[in-house]
Amino acid sequence: MSKVQYLPWWWAAGGAGALVGAELAVSLGPAGWAAGLAFLLVSSALLSRGLARRGAIRLGPANAVTATRSVLVGVVTALTAASLTGSAVALLLLPLTSVALVLDAVDGAVARRTGTATELGARFDMEVDAFLLLVLCVYDARLVGGWVLAIGLMRYAFVVAGWMLPWMNATLPPRYWRKVVTAACGIALTAVATGLLPWAANMSLVGVALLLLVESFGRDVVWLVRTARPGRVSWGDAVNRAGDDLVSSPQDLD
Repeated sequence: MSKVQYLPWWWAAGGAGALVGAELAVSLGPAGWAAGLAFLLVSSALLSRGLARRGAIRLGPANAVTATRSVLVGVVTALTAASLTGSAVALLLLPLTSVALVLDAVDGAVARRTGTATELGARFDMEVDAFLLLVLCVYDARLVGGWVLAIGLMRYAFVVAGWMLPWMNATLPPRYWRKVVTAACGIALTAVATGLLPWAANMSLVGVALLLLVESFGRDVVWLVRTARPGRVSWGDAVNRAGDDLVSSPQDLD
């Protein structure tokens, strides 16, 4: 294994250090530590595997930004898990989430400026985005109800659908609107997480975010249906691909 494939583990170590810092501010408890470390370990393992399979010789500046954002998501995951056991985490969770959302606009710009946009980078970026939305949905569920989880689970439902319907694994054309929708959902869920808005405003924000996501995924599904060529990819190939790739969902290059 080349040196670059070990680099994700340095971010995992940094994430563990960030969890220590979070513990000094709030009580993460066993649930928070378990959730945070699990995310850091799994995300680092997947990125390391992706680099190895593609024979990468360097991580790249854009992936370094995304890896930093992944560390923040790991801490947000730990804080969300801790909140389920009664810990007050909002004062730390909200600024970390905001920084993670801002960095989501940075990694793509860095990739374009440095000419280092790759499929792996796009998949890594999407994975971090998707998991952050899921974590925010878990946090917001107590404020608006469990139906908000539909936002966080939609991307994973798309992946499962790809396992059962191999034609859904076709490469989708780039579409900037996907990034806009993801950012809008993240901002809406973060606004709800503040707990400062009235119930009606929270419900409206989540409702609009869900509609935007349904429209975005729905448009991709329609495109796949129209261009499907059944039988091109076998069931076994689809399952193997799901294990090999970081993400098998709609994506844009960094």
